[in-house]
Amino acid sequence: AALQQLGAALSQAGPLEGRTKRLVHLALAIGANSRGAVHSHARRGLAEGLTAAELEHVALLAATTLGWPHAVKGLTWIKDVTRAPSDE
Repeated sequence: AALQQLGAALSQAGPLEGRTKRLVHLALAIGANSRGAVHSHARRGLAEGLTAAELEHVALLAATTLGWPHAVKGLTWIKDVTRAPSDE
């Protein structure tokens, strides 16, 4: 509960708006190599109105900082969430 309160306080304290904050959280999850967090932030991003293309672009931007293999891993995790069931 304390961690959730801290997260809410930090989120409200800064100048970033919702879309930007969600994309930053997604980027951090990719950088942390956390599949569960990438899935969670991708799902929340879609629910908040972000497009699959916007979410996937975050992973592609990771290529120059984290390297291509890490970026592709992040992209794959995002596509786990953004891919339509008929695409499988």
